[in-house]
Amino acid sequence: MLAGCGIRTTQVPVDAGAAPSRVPCEVSAENITPQTHEQGVPVRVYMVCASQLESVDRTARITESKAGDSPPEFAQVLLDELLKEPSSPEQEAGFATYVRGPLMVSGAREGDPVGTLRLNRQPEDLPAPALAQIVCTLAESRATAAGGAVVLGGPGDYRPHAYVCSAQTKQRPEGAVPTTGTLPSPGPTVS
Repeated sequence: MLAGCGIRTTQVPVDAGAAPSRVPCEVSAENITPQTHEQGVPVRVYMVCASQLESVDRTARITESKAGDSPPEFAQVLLDELLKEPSSPEQEAGFATYVRGPLMVSGAREGDPVGTLRLNRQPEDLPAPALAQIVCTLAESRATAAGGAVVLGGPGDYRPHAYVCSAQTKQRPEGAVPTTGTLPSPGPTVS
């Protein structure tokens, strides 16, 4: 009458780690450090939790006026937030980041579509969850002006792509991040 699970008993103790548990993927209000003393702008970034993307609210160290001045500068602030290891309460809630540095962003080059952000690494070379975190974080911020899409390019002469933060991307960040077939119009030519 004994049902076996396929694991044989042993005389040697085995440390198999903690039992699996469901993580809440949310930081409770009592675990959020009061940020009234911290200067900055409230931002929302996307982290990986329970194999999907979930938003996390943080305060970025940038002034409100400076945040609106330069989309590339604001995008860098968001990337810096993604590069940070999750706080203790975020880790306890199950959040992780796949974004690794160094990662820098700059603005569009001559001939790039309006709103293009150029990374110092080719977006396609980033791990899929990292690219998904970046795209969803930027798509839902004031750092982009491409109508819900994020136009990203790399350091080379490759044409940028307009990436979309879809529901599928949030549910399965390890998959390919979708792109749109059309790009915004090129910016003005610099002479």
